[in-house]
Amino acid sequence: MDTEILNADLLNQAHSWISNNQELLIKYAVNITAALLTLIIGFMAVGMLTGGMNRVMKARKVDNTISDFVTSMLKYGLLAFVIIAALGRVGVQTASFVAIVGAAGLAVGLALQGSLSNFAAGVLLIGFRFFKAGDYVEAGGTAGTVHSVQIFTTILMTPDNRMIVVPNSKILNDNIINYSKEKTRRLDLVIGVSYSADLKLTKEVLTRIIGEEPRVLKEPECRIAVSELGASSVDFIVRPWVRAEDYWNLKFDLLEKIKNELDANNIGIPFPQMDVHLFKQDTA
Repeated sequence: MDTEILNADLLNQAHSWISNNQELLIKYAVNITAALLTLIIGFMAVGMLTGGMNRVMKARKVDNTISDFVTSMLKYGLLAFVIIAALGRVGVQTASFVAIVGAAGLAVGLALQGSLSNFAAGVLLIGFRFFKAGDYVEAGGTAGTVHSVQIFTTILMTPDNRMIVVPNSKILNDNIINYSKEKTRRLDLVIGVSYSADLKLTKEVLTRIIGEEPRVLKEPECRIAVSELGASSVDFIVRPWVRAEDYWNLKFDLLEKIKNELDANNIGIPFPQMDVHLFKQDTA
């Protein structure tokens, strides 16, 4: 009996509290609903806006490194704005919240100085355009084709299809060699022949091979000359100019053709060797 009376009293108190705070509950329910709608609609709008901007930049043939970097920056900035707006809908004082976030950001920034330096380096890499997506570069102690420049890292792809993630600050603080920046490159070959070889004939054979190769550019002129009298060979330099995209295939083809033509003309390619002289000492 006492339990039934207690339950009835609790129900009456709850009903009375709800009746007295009905307007407040409705207000909070509306605010919470509005905040959820702000988050949902805001996230959808941010996705559509950043995706549309990315497509527009790619349609205008903007470099992928720039489009990806700008899109990432815009996305995170807009998401932060949407979250602050949603918190404001539920009654959170956004000014105080921004101050708290700023103080927390300062503390986090001091703890994550490396990440901030990577962010700053990413901005500088995009601004100075040392390379673009698709360029083959040597940077940060590694080499590969540039896939994209992110907020904190740069993505490189190796010729054997491995992905390398390099911190932006490491790239900016190191030497950057861009093999794709110019349209032409000089191919440097060193061909060693034996000391007994006819140097005039060797030069004629090398000149003919280069002259018959259509991928070799006429200008600048190819340089063929004796560069060194080595320990085991006479070394010729062969330096034709080629289009950047033909560099590796032409190098492999020329080395094979030079070897075959030298063999056909009885011009020997020596290998390191050592002459050993034995002296017999009479012990008697």
